[in-house]
Amino acid sequence: MTSRGTPGEYFDDMYARAEDPWSFATRWYDQRKHEVTVACLPRRRYRSAFEPGCSTGMLTRRLAQRCDRLLAVDLAAAPVASARRRLSDQPHVRVERMRVPDEWPAVGTDRFDLIVLSELGYYLDDAGLDRLVARTVDSLEPGGTLVAVHWRPAVAEHARGGDDVHRLLAGVDGLTRTVRHEEADFLLDVFLRVPPPARSVAQADGLW
Repeated sequence: MTSRGTPGEYFDDMYARAEDPWSFATRWYDQRKHEVTVACLPRRRYRSAFEPGCSTGMLTRRLAQRCDRLLAVDLAAAPVASARRRLSDQPHVRVERMRVPDEWPAVGTDRFDLIVLSELGYYLDDAGLDRLVARTVDSLEPGGTLVAVHWRPAVAEHARGGDDVHRLLAGVDGLTRTVRHEEADFLLDVFLRVPPPARSVAQADGLW
């Protein structure tokens, strides 16, 4: 079954009208939000990361500084091309076209230790969001980090609000929330895949 929600044509139309339709490259709101997102990562370095819904790669560029390998994907051709140009000097970053959650990278025994769901969950219907969450959790290695960050105000083209996405994630078995950053504009949550038991940054650094 194909997951539904906001149709793919919506994104094709947005990128046909502008290379950067949400002004990620120029708007202070998004620059700041991306910096906050990366600042909330509990580990200094990640071995293998996955960013579905990477758009033009503005957040990807920041994540690349903290990862040994990073796979970033988007469903529309135009932002994939933009992200590839933006990350062309980062050989450890791969940008692909992929329709998640129906398509998903083959993980095998080498699962991701970081997955970032940024401005993605509210585009999916109930079945699609359930599948996205299930595949995300299954693809995270024990102790791995899941970061979710979503816009909160209502948008006509969204299948749900950002708060709904985070409420669902908070109730998922196998995830423990360790960070919550809340503003009027967006929510940001960091979850760890358990077991093993989740530890704070200070605990992981041996401070207590």
